[in-house]
Amino acid sequence: MTEKIRGNSVLPARREQITLETADGLSLVGELALPPDREPVATMICLHPLPTHGGMMDSHLFRKASYRLPALAGIAVLRFNTRGTSSVQGTSGGAFDNAVGERFDVAAAVEYAEFADLPHLWLVGWSFGTDLALMYGLEPAVEGAVLLSPPLRFSTPEHLAAWADSGKPVTALVPEHDDYLQPPEARERFAAIPQAEVIAVDGAKHLWVGDSERALDEITRKLAPGVPVPLPDTWDGPMERADSSAYRDRTVAAFKDVPR
Repeated sequence: MTEKIRGNSVLPARREQITLETADGLSLVGELALPPDREPVATMICLHPLPTHGGMMDSHLFRKASYRLPALAGIAVLRFNTRGTSSVQGTSGGAFDNAVGERFDVAAAVEYAEFADLPHLWLVGWSFGTDLALMYGLEPAVEGAVLLSPPLRFSTPEHLAAWADSGKPVTALVPEHDDYLQPPEARERFAAIPQAEVIAVDGAKHLWVGDSERALDEITRKLAPGVPVPLPDTWDGPMERADSSAYRDRTVAAFKDVPR
């Protein structure tokens, strides 16, 4: 029976709880979701928003990516909690380190994907995760980066210059009403990366509430260009429903009044 895909719809996938081991001795909680009946065409390594403000591997956009993209687009979705971050999936070792020690977390995720022989590795960062991608994502195996709501808070002009020199593709999805970096300024700052594509998303805000589908379509467009977008909004097959009640007090929006 064909059903509408909703925010808590979980499409079929081969899902596995994983542990990432960092070079400085920490164990990080993660999950790998693979297409249910074929090999993946590309791999999305998720770098989540600021953990001190509710960001985690289970932040809504990355949950939806893991729920949908393996089945709809053939994309493998690897998501994990950076050091000290907790979610329903569990708590990673260590403590939040203001984008310093997190360099080892990014490296551990890329290394895991390499050893698992996952194809076409892309970093997909959201907010704080975009800074981690820009600062630490230029691993040889990484083919490019998609940046959702990049604040350019921790990353520096030197990091942008390194991406420019690499020639690797960068796509920044910048909400029209972003709280930190809006499209006009984003175009100016990302001009430092000649190959960067800045996409202004009309009507969207930093948290992507109500605009998840647009973000997932753009991710698919970059990682799996052979897959038609927009992605389907219905599914004819088995489908589960996730219980999202556990995240009500863990959303990024719940921390909107906390100083950053």
